[in-house]
Amino acid sequence: SKGYQKLEAMMMSFVADSLGRPDSYVWGNIFSPCEIIGCFGLNTLSIECLSCYFSGYHLEDFFIDYAQNTGIAPTLCSYHKTFVGAIDSGAVPVPEYAVTTSLSCDGNLNTFQYLEKKKGVPFTFLDVPYRDDWGCIWETTRDGITGTVTGHPLADWESFKAYLPPDPEKVMGIGPIDWAEEAKSVAAARERGDFVGRSLRHGHTFLQLCDIRGYENLLFDMVDEDPRLWELIDMVEQFNLGLVTRYCALGVDMMGYAEDLGMQRGPMLSPNQFAKYILPSYRRLIRPARESGALIHMHSDGDLHMLLDDILSVGVDIINLQDLVNGIDWIKENLAGKRCIELDIDRQLVTVSGTPKDIDRLIRSEVEALGSRQGGLCMIYGLYPGTPIENAAMVMDAMEKYAFYFS
Repeated sequence: SKGYQKLEAMMMSFVADSLGRPDSYVWGNIFSPCEIIGCFGLNTLSIECLSCYFSGYHLEDFFIDYAQNTGIAPTLCSYHKTFVGAIDSGAVPVPEYAVTTSLSCDGNLNTFQYLEKKKGVPFTFLDVPYRDDWGCIWETTRDGITGTVTGHPLADWESFKAYLPPDPEKVMGIGPIDWAEEAKSVAAARERGDFVGRSLRHGHTFLQLCDIRGYENLLFDMVDEDPRLWELIDMVEQFNLGLVTRYCALGVDMMGYAEDLGMQRGPMLSPNQFAKYILPSYRRLIRPARESGALIHMHSDGDLHMLLDDILSVGVDIINLQDLVNGIDWIKENLAGKRCIELDIDRQLVTVSGTPKDIDRLIRSEVEALGSRQGGLCMIYGLYPGTPIENAAMVMDAMEKYAFYFS
């Protein structure tokens, strides 16, 4: 149509004009505040816009290959690889400044950090708080790391009258979901003979209630036995149940239920509060998955000593828990040979500041204590900022070294 042709001509002219005058533009992403930049008489040339421009001239493959040949990961999105390849190859003049935001992906920060180091272009990073499907406001001090809810939509119960839950047909709690695409993905995996696992979002019930009400408010609600809390629990449960039943209808092999119930010492709520307010929801959410024949995977960080029996009572097949926080001897006594253990390897002490021998000794001792010829032990490791990359390599080496310890 003429409208699209005019828009295309405007876009092409904007990019060409900017590239022809490097002092007239800054780099950005599609969410950068171009209106503010425009107040200084500058254009904002976004990664996405420039990559589409090159694609229109069929140049994207050349720039993507160039970027990957210089060491850029194949998993980086095509927009960013095209952009980096164009810059590194010298095809695009370098401006004096850049600005990006935390929306909508972590790749924005990584790309601009790379280009600042490689090309000396300073940039400003704008951390934009994120509002999830429940209306909770998230903020983080380190990009790429899940932050903290700083805005609770029901911090005041007076807002409950107008509060509506999200729709499980459209979203999964922290973003959109396309069930038609999910069905295609599961079907394709089945065709390949793959094991198919799906999961509720991390923090589906207890932590979701904390996010909505605030942790302190929620515990007071439990102590006060506020009747409105039961209504909110049911609202969250019905949403989660909508997701679980849809996943089960797709025929998944495993259904995951992940959230954190423990602190460094002790649980985040009393065993009585857990049994009264949270455990019944767990039972109802897990029932459809068990009836469909799916394996049940449960995760919780923190000390689970006081909650484990209740957690296992809902029919858990695989449990993911932290090693040193709970203690290997305790895990062996309570879980080895009874459930499949997915051991979350220490990321606080040994793997952060230990020697290679310390790390090797840790992994071997855990395999010896919890593994067997019959199986029943998986291991998982989360690499977080502050861990030397050499230590992370030692963890991986040790896990591979002892993977077949009992074979």
